[in-house]
Amino acid sequence: MEIELGRQVEFLLAEDNPGDVRLTKEALRESKIRNNLNVVPDGVEAMAFLRREGKYADAPTPDVVLLDLNLPKKDGREVLAEIKTDPVLKRIPVVIITSSEAEQDILRTYDLHANCYVTKPVDLDQFIKVIQSIESFWLTIVKLPSSVSD
Repeated sequence: MEIELGRQVEFLLAEDNPGDVRLTKEALRESKIRNNLNVVPDGVEAMAFLRREGKYADAPTPDVVLLDLNLPKKDGREVLAEIKTDPVLKRIPVVIITSSEAEQDILRTYDLHANCYVTKPVDLDQFIKVIQSIESFWLTIVKLPSSVSD
């Protein structure tokens, strides 16, 4: 994806921890790239957002999904599986950002076609650096399709 100059980049963050939401907002606020962070607190709402259902009927299609694994109602593994098997959504990059360092979680999410797996740092400054690195990598270095719905 080539980000058009002046175009706002859309993120979807599926995260139930208010502290991590706040830190992610802070990290993206300091960005050089104009962005909008949409936040949902659980997996059911993540899928409703992505499918533009109910209150999310006018939701933008995200350029990148930041997905926690341990979500209420529908966990991140289930959300990832639904995204990657949906012909409309499967091209959206999904970055797993979680506290889990378990090898089985890493293997399972890659088996489900996650685009990358990042363990959340405990240190606040490191957390912000990680979010900014994710943004920089996915939006300035990686070449993505111009439209995820084509």
